[in-house]
Amino acid sequence: MSSWVITGVSRGLGFELVRQLSEDPSNTIFGLVRDKAAVESKVAVEIGRKNIHIIQADTTDPIALEKAAQYVAEKTNGTLDYVMANAALQAKTALVGFDTLSRDPKGLEEDLIEHFRVNTIGPVHLFNAFMPLILKGHAKKVIAISSGMSDPEMTLKADIYQATSYAMSKSALNMAIAKFSALYREKGVLCMAICPGAVDTGILDIQTEADGQLAMAMFAKFKQYSPTFEGLGSAEDSIKSVLALVNKASVDGGYAGVFLSHTESKPYL
Repeated sequence: MSSWVITGVSRGLGFELVRQLSEDPSNTIFGLVRDKAAVESKVAVEIGRKNIHIIQADTTDPIALEKAAQYVAEKTNGTLDYVMANAALQAKTALVGFDTLSRDPKGLEEDLIEHFRVNTIGPVHLFNAFMPLILKGHAKKVIAISSGMSDPEMTLKADIYQATSYAMSKSALNMAIAKFSALYREKGVLCMAICPGAVDTGILDIQTEADGQLAMAMFAKFKQYSPTFEGLGSAEDSIKSVLALVNKASVDGGYAGVFLSHTESKPYL
């Protein structure tokens, strides 16, 4: 029996994680969300399994996370096997670069701060809140869903100027994982960051023709970086690959503190 805490399960990769993991009745999944009622209803209709617990907790709120950890501890006798930081912010500012963003310096600063608050600081609070349970767990795995955009090599290979705040916050997340690993590796905890590939999660919420044109410009950069890129993949395929890597990875296997693609190879797309 394995226990999992996953953030951002209302849609996309997080919802697919819950769906796939709950297929095994021996798993107990705790999904952290901002709108508990809405997600519970969605889970009941689209998944309908009893081994899923939805908890209301904003990952940027340390007090809410501590309460969530207390709830999980009560259900698992004080242990936890896996914690996965999946919740993320990628605003429409991801479609443009610093040249456009610089026209509104205050807005640029706020965009950076919000991305770091959600994508970097949130996971740090999450891992701190649940680490006491992880240390008592069996698997002892702490996973961050990161992005190939966090790797300067990907940016430089195709001059990908877009997704500035997102990429910077995910780079910082990778470093946070390395720091957690440095602290807990000797205690048997595997901390690692994984890029799930380019997946259609609807996070950019493209609604206008102008947004669509900007998105196509970014996808053209992806194609330049990876000539085999043919568009966004499915959440189902991505999560199958991510979970295979999570199950395979170990502290002694050279995975401690690293950032890897779900395929363990580059390019990320």
